Amino acid sequence: MKAPHDGAPPADQAGGAATTDTAATVTAPAGRGRGEGLSPPSWLALVFLLPALLLLGFLVVYPIVYSVIRSFFDASGDGFVGIDNYTGVFKGHDNLVAVRNTAIWVVVAPTLVTIIGLMFAVLTERVRWATMFKLVVFMPMAISFLASGVIFRLVYEQDPDKGVANAAMVAIHDTFSGGDQVYPGAGPRTTANSPVKAEGAAVVSGSPVAPGQSALVPLLKVKAENVPKDARPAAAPPRAGPGELTGTVWFDFTKGGGGTQNAPNAGETGLPGVKVEALQGTKVVGKATTGPDGTFTIRKLPSGSFTVRVPESTFTASYRGAEWLGGTLITPAIIGSYLWVWSGFAMVLIAAGLAAIPRDALEAARVDGATEWQVFRRVTIPLLAPVLAVVLVTLVINVLKVFDLVFIIGGGEPGAGVLALRMWTEAFGGGNDQGAGSAIAVLLFLLVVPAMLFNVRRLRQERK
Repeated sequence: MKAPHDGAPPADQAGGAATTDTAATVTAPAGRGRGEGLSPPSWLALVFLLPALLLLGFLVVYPIVYSVIRSFFDASGDGFVGIDNYTGVFKGHDNLVAVRNTAIWVVVAPTLVTIIGLMFAVLTERVRWATMFKLVVFMPMAISFLASGVIFRLVYEQDPDKGVANAAMVAIHDTFSGGDQVYPGAGPRTTANSPVKAEGAAVVSGSPVAPGQSALVPLLKVKAENVPKDARPAAAPPRAGPGELTGTVWFDFTKGGGGTQNAPNAGETGLPGVKVEALQGTKVVGKATTGPDGTFTIRKLPSGSFTVRVPESTFTASYRGAEWLGGTLITPAIIGSYLWVWSGFAMVLIAAGLAAIPRDALEAARVDGATEWQVFRRVTIPLLAPVLAVVLVTLVINVLKVFDLVFIIGGGEPGAGVLALRMWTEAFGGGNDQGAGSAIAVLLFLLVVPAMLFNVRRLRQERK
């Protein structure tokens, strides 16, 4: 048997070498890294991005550039005015009010929304119906600002029969004040023979009255709508007993004429619900309220003479609530509607941040003896600081461009104006000065840019 050749490798080694040589020949093409053979060329990516870039440039870049250029020209667009449109933003009553209100919005609204959202987020961790609570609070975010403005325009109606806010205020006021029937605008005759006279806004007897006597209080200028339905024809004062003082308060007017002045006549109406006071000097020593026929009886009076007085509250207009849409309260009222809309947004973001807080940090603080308030203030708030900052800055950006609520609820009230509304008014809402409107738009853009950069920087830091 012939031995194998000394220089030939064994069969198994020869196969291994062949395999190695074959594997060595399968290499990546020269000049390409791993995976580069599957990636598309750069020009193809640009082709796919080109429609989006063109749309972005048409909808964003072009309006910004055009607004900047237009802001340096006058209303006609032909005359170059330099920075006059920018300085004009801080001139004029309406513009200064808009600048002031915008500053109030930026300071107050985001802060309150963030605080309320934080409170809601913390509370939802401790209530049983947390999901339902979050749903109810977040629900206004599903409503447009236009619809929200219409809703709160009705809420802030001056008439308590229509406005929910004033209806609640009137109900609370009447509950604690007694809800006395009043006859605004009524008063006595000014003739010399009248048994009563005006003393400021009150009505007092013209001569002193002693116990056991009666007093007549005829009034004029009583509006029919102010007379209650249970009012009856005026009656003569009842007979006064010892220590008593009686009288009648009535509308001294006979339909069709006739009758005797300063005395209850047939067809004249008693005025129920009127408070009558007996004064000895300046001290009130007795009180009574007239009945359906206008009569009253003051009992347990001391000896001496008295002055009968119907207090001024009887003749002043009844409480009708606050003037929410007036010059003083209109900005706080609109901010209140903004809180209603955006508190749910802040609550959801802050609740997500609370869920990400490690529970062992909170438990460690409680084990060390910290109270719940100390845990919240020294542990929860510092850990939530990044989330709170993002929420606050996002709301600042949103507040700077608020328009819908102010336009709908304010209804053109100058005291409610903000810069975004002034921009629309100057350019399209009657001002017909697109130069001034463009200047305000550019200023708003410059105010929003720092907040946007802050948010972008915060997001990049979180990714790292």
